[in-house]
Parts: sequence; structure tokens; C-alpha cells
Amino acid sequence: MEDFDKTKREIERLREEIRRHNYLYYVLDAPDISDAQYDAIFDRLEKLETGHPSLVTPNSPTQRVGAKPSSKFEQVRHSTPMLSLGKVTSRIEFLAFHKRVSERLGLPDDSQIDYYCEPKLDGLAIEIVYENGNLTMAATRGDGIVGEDVTQNVRTIKSIPLELRNDHPRVEVRGEVIFPLEEFHRMNEERISAGKEPFANPRNAAAGSLRQLDPKATAARPLDAYFYALGTLELFMRPVPTTHGEELKLLSDLGLKVVRYAKPASGPAAVERYFENISVRRDDLPFEIDGVVVKVDEIAVQRRLGEVSRSPRWAVALKFPAQEKVTRLLDVIWNVGRTSVVTPVAKLEPVELAGAIVRRASLHNEDHIQRLGIEIGDSVVVRRAGDVIPKIVRPMTELRTGDERKIIPPSQCPVCGANLVKEHGDVFLRCPNVSCPAVIAESLTHWASRGAMDIDGLGPKQIEQLLSANLIADVADLYRLETEQLIDLERFAEKSAQNLIAAIDNSQNRPLWRFLFALGIRHVGETVARFLADRFRSIDAIIEATENDLTAIDGIGPEIAHAVIDFFKAKENLELLEKLSSENVSPEPLERLRESTALSGLTFVISGSLSVPRDKIKATLVEAGAMVASSVSSKTSYLVAGDSPGSKLDRAQSLNVDVIDETELRKILENHGVEQDW
Repeated sequence: MEDFDKTKREIERLREEIRRHNYLYYVLDAPDISDAQYDAIFDRLEKLETGHPSLVTPNSPTQRVGAKPSSKFEQVRHSTPMLSLGKVTSRIEFLAFHKRVSERLGLPDDSQIDYYCEPKLDGLAIEIVYENGNLTMAATRGDGIVGEDVTQNVRTIKSIPLELRNDHPRVEVRGEVIFPLEEFHRMNEERISAGKEPFANPRNAAAGSLRQLDPKATAARPLDAYFYALGTLELFMRPVPTTHGEELKLLSDLGLKVVRYAKPASGPAAVERYFENISVRRDDLPFEIDGVVVKVDEIAVQRRLGEVSRSPRWAVALKFPAQEKVTRLLDVIWNVGRTSVVTPVAKLEPVELAGAIVRRASLHNEDHIQRLGIEIGDSVVVRRAGDVIPKIVRPMTELRTGDERKIIPPSQCPVCGANLVKEHGDVFLRCPNVSCPAVIAESLTHWASRGAMDIDGLGPKQIEQLLSANLIADVADLYRLETEQLIDLERFAEKSAQNLIAAIDNSQNRPLWRFLFALGIRHVGETVARFLADRFRSIDAIIEATENDLTAIDGIGPEIAHAVIDFFKAKENLELLEKLSSENVSPEPLERLRESTALSGLTFVISGSLSVPRDKIKATLVEAGAMVASSVSSKTSYLVAGDSPGSKLDRAQSLNVDVIDETELRKILENHGVEQDW
């Protein structure tokens, strides 16, 4: 009995320790132990619970995925309605909102009402109920009165605590489930590489992930959540918040994640400054937003103002300019890529969208066209968010005139005329001709690109010239070129020819991961190339690797393993490697590279405009052993800040991360003996 009680106490201690670390990591973004230390604590708890199943509780950190798949979602009535927001799309419309608020409060139009501003997250609204500190129910907004019970799925989201930090009788919180942008782009790249349909946008990805009938499917998606409002409250020994700012403070104190960019703003001018500031920072935020939510700060004043229909009179959504517009689909062009995939691209009637003129949009593959149901001549809704490639959302079939034409996929390669093939289970048409000029041109462009062999001055136009003059037929031929051959070409003078030959020569001994990425192996991007280089350290070892050898690497599954094996089995690829070797093109041995590095253990984040392309700086740091992250955390060693570094600078300063400029970065590299070619 004594041993049982001792085990019980240890389990309770471990659970509390894990909850504390989860709060530090997910809410404060300030972990005080390493991932390995956290895993050791978690593994210890898991082992004790496995040996003592009677001590397992539903809210244990080990039980985030414990429910069986559902056949449907049950309906849940909210105790108080989840109101939707009215929206305004201009400064004039916001001033009209401010005037209405002032009039209802009996104040002059120019009064400095205290507002609170926060980014309007573009995700799925949820309500979570905690009773005596324990998560008991989670529901979607639904129609604002009745939502769907998604409790088991919400329990899988690691940033949402299963227990609050204080055991209040009842706390209802409202927030937004979102799909972090970095994870959204990563998952879409993986889905496209695997021939799957990409997610349309982060909001749809979040909504679809949260509404999976199997909680395990939700758990496999990297969802996150932020909270911004309170519902019914029964607090123990704590005053009820009197302002929205105090609400956010209470949410954070309870262990819930809140948006750090929320700020008070006194009067319309301050709101306008906040809106302009967040607009500039928009592309640097870790989540997608579609505007700013402006709320009257004092809760007593909110109650005086009340609601109209299902929208509050005390809050409004100040929206960004539209990122969707309607234009016409003029034609579909079929392009041949370096992996022989024939991809459809929509040719659009030019339209200004989110600050850019859009003329083309990706259509991915034939199956995607069929799912969209679009036809040439259709009026189509086009969407562009941030730096995402424009895409067609849907056709406006109600505007069809009868003159539209079906999109017919080609049966022959649009470049070389070879009969196209579509392998079983594949969604892509492919050109089987390994000598197809388009495949060769794209392969050469990829080989010379900054992330691969980084041959300065060798772009698509130069490659087209070299191919047209029959000076090259593959990447190995680049290393046989001589200055005299280039001088005869248009736009090549002696100096530019010498510079290109020098750049080609300088690329002969790039790191192994760059060489692997440059080869254009299917499914092998920069990350997988690094995994392979770290594990095998030579091209010969990779050629000899078995499927078991490859899948033993974390991050490499059977599909990638097959692609690697198939590539190095192909006779023409082995011949290309021999040809490259004969031209003295060989990857730099990993051991030699690592002996020269002194940046291991350092993590850099780069933000803002610099005099050198970010990819070049990133490549230098990575090759010297450093990590380059996309967001600032307490683990960041340095933020390299250029002009307009955005919110990352604020984040770094709040975490006391060293902020350096380009000059200081060069000094660090010089002091550590790291060579720069920029």
C-alpha cells in the first residue's frame, strides 16, 4: 500500500510538472528545459500509468488522444450566445461606428473612447467550458446559439490545457483554433509532392482538421489555439474583470494562450495607427489574419451599449482589403517541369489582388480541375493571401453564357510531342522522354538555383541560350564550357563570360546536401537532403542504402525511400554521376565541412530587408553548422534584423534575444572563421 501511495504521489507530481512546462512552452513561449528533458519526464509518467492503469485520469497529459472515432457530432447549446461581429472596410466606416458608439453613450463625436485592438484571427471559433479547473466540454460556434461538440478533438491540441492553473467553479472561454502558417505551407508541400490535394487556405485546414470524426486524425494535424473572450464566470477568490485588457490577463493567468499583439487604443486615431502597424507586420505573423477586432475596453460600457440582432454594438471587425476577386479564365497552359510532371496553369484576365497584378494561377493537376468544375471562359473567384501563389477558388457558374469550353488535358507533351503517361495511382501526367528540352531546361535551372549548386549568373535565359546553341545537354556539360564558347553568344561579353565560368567552377565542391537537392530526386527537398547527408555522409553510401536504412531516418517514409532508391537504380542517373565525377564535381565530405564549423548550437532568425538575399545568408549559416529558424523563441541565439523587421523584433526584445544587424553578423562569422561569398 505504501508503494502504491508513493507511486500515486509521483504521478501527481509529474503531471503537475508537465502542466507547468506546457504553460511555459505554449503560453509564455519561454521553456526552461530542453525537449529531451521534457520527453524524459513525459516518458516516466507514461511508464508509471501503464503499470498502474487505475491511476490514469481523463485529464492526464498522456490522455490527449483517448476517445474512439465518432459517427457524428452532438449538438451543444451555448449558455450565452457567441456573437458575430459587424464589419467595416475603411477609415470612414470605422469613424461612423465610433460616432454611433459616442451617440449611444451621450458623448461628443470627437470623444477619446478607450478601445482595445487585436488581430482578427482567421480560424474556427470555439467555446471551451472548464468546471472546477477541468476541461469538460468544447464546441464550435455553429449558428451562435447551438454548436457542435468537438471536446475529444480539442483535447488533442497541445496548446489548450486540460486543466486550468486555478480550480475555479466554472469558466467559459472563447477563442479561435488556427493552423499555423509555417505548418500549413509545410503540409501543403508534402501533400503536393505526394500527389494529394493541397489545403485551400489555413482556415479551411483548421476547420477540417477540428471536425474529423476520429480524434487521432485531428491529433496528427499541428493545430494551435488562441483565446480572446470570456463567457459565464464563477470565480473562486478572484475579482471579475472590469475591462477587456483584464479579461486577457485572466485568460493568460489561467494558462490559456492569448494573442500578444493585442493593445489598448484611446480614440479613432490610435485605432488607425494600430491597424496600419499590424498591416505592415501581417506577413511576419505566425498565423493568418483578415483584419483587426476593435472593442470598447470597459465591460460595463459594453453592457450599456448592448447588442443588435446577433452582433455587439461595442465591437467591430476592421477588415483588410479583399484577397478574393472575380476575373475571367482565358486559357489553360500546360507546363513541363524538371520531374517531367505536366502541370496546368490558369491564364487569367489581369486583376489587382492584395497589392499585386495577378495574371496566372496554379491548377495543380487534372483531378483538381475536375473538382473545381471550371471551364475556359468562366468568371472565377481568385484568392491570394500573403505570399501564397494565387489560386482559383471556384467558378461562378451562374454567370455562364454557354460560350465556355471544357478543359481538355493534352495527350502529347506540349514541348517534345511524346505521348504523355499517367501511372497507376498518380494524379499527374508525365512526359516519359528523358531528353525532353523542357525537362532538361528545368533540371538545369534547378541545379543552378541558390538553394542547390548556387551558380551566380546562370538563370533560365542563359540556360535557354546554351541549349539553343547545343553547348550543353545536361548539368555535367556545364563544367566543360569555356569562355570562348560563351563570348559568341548574344549578351555575353568577355567579362560576363569569365564570371559565369568562374561561378560554375566554384560550384564543383558544394556540401553533400546541396548536391543531393540539386539532383532533383523526387520528394527530396532541402530538409530531406540534409537528413540523407547527415546519416550517410557520402553519395556512395546513399547509392548502397536499402529501404530499411532510409526509413530508419526520422522524417523519411517508404514513399521518399522508394524515390531515392529508384533514382539511383536508373542507368542514366548513374551515368550522369560518373560524368560529373569526371568533371571533378564532387560533394564536399561532411566530416571536413563540420571540422571547419564553429556555429554549432547557435540558432539564428533573419527578418527585414538586407543588402544580401536571405537565402544566401541562410545557406552560409547552415553550412557552418547553425540552425536557422523562421520564428523567434527563447531558444534563439540571434535575430538578424534588417530594415522593417516587423513583429520579430518586438518578440526578440521581449525575450532578451540578442538583436544584430548585417555588419554585426559579418563580424560574428569572421570571428568564427566562417567564409562569406556575399
